Amino acid sequence: MSCGTGSCSCKTSEPGIDAGRRAFLKSGGAFTTVALTSTVTLMAFGEAEAAPQAALNAKARWGMLIDVAKCGDGCDACVTACRTENGWAEPKNLATDAQWIRKVTLTDPKSGASKSLPVMCQHCASAPCTDVCPTGASFKRADGIVLVDKHLCIGCRYCMMACPYKARSFIHEALEDQKPHAPRGMGTVESCTMCVHRVDAGQIPACVESCAATGGGAMMFGDLNDPNSDIAKRVAELSATQIRADLGVDPGVHYVNL
Repeated sequence: MSCGTGSCSCKTSEPGIDAGRRAFLKSGGAFTTVALTSTVTLMAFGEAEAAPQAALNAKARWGMLIDVAKCGDGCDACVTACRTENGWAEPKNLATDAQWIRKVTLTDPKSGASKSLPVMCQHCASAPCTDVCPTGASFKRADGIVLVDKHLCIGCRYCMMACPYKARSFIHEALEDQKPHAPRGMGTVESCTMCVHRVDAGQIPACVESCAATGGGAMMFGDLNDPNSDIAKRVAELSATQIRADLGVDPGVHYVNL
């Protein structure tokens, strides 16, 4: 099957912008700090206090299972929920604007049959984005969630080129009305965080919650490393697949009926 997705045009960041952003971030006047690991933090904008972070479970590997057969062509409940939860606008330009999660259509060139499915950061165990990042801004938490540290990102976009899923976006314009739990910034790269703020609070990602409530119930979230978890049992029972499993990056997002 072939996937029709847009490509992103890249533009090198200006050193002055990077330096200015770093100086502002280091001032700390408008930020609170959210701990992600013992050595990495994210800045939360505004005066709202950072939500208490649960201790990372290094034995866990958070992931998703998506049943493509339950994902309707016209349903975008997961996309809308992600936009609302994390504060990114509906893209006007699919080649450049933020798309933390998007619906794509796969078409079999022989039969003409098509399937619709959501694609987001696949939270790979061997993430190419972290391998090429020169500053360590792209990193993987102990529990498998792949994130971008915004005050280390210099906007080089190497991670965007390395990602085989086209799951990352570059912020070209200044932003307003940001969510305290989802800091974003012009000149940086961003992608699906698997709603890390919700996961650390013992909740499920917004897309999964919305799919269950108003969509087709196609998405499941849980600990892939726990053999007793519902998601681990389903992945094993249904012989779930991964997009481009041949690359050996071991995505944390699995699909069935693909």
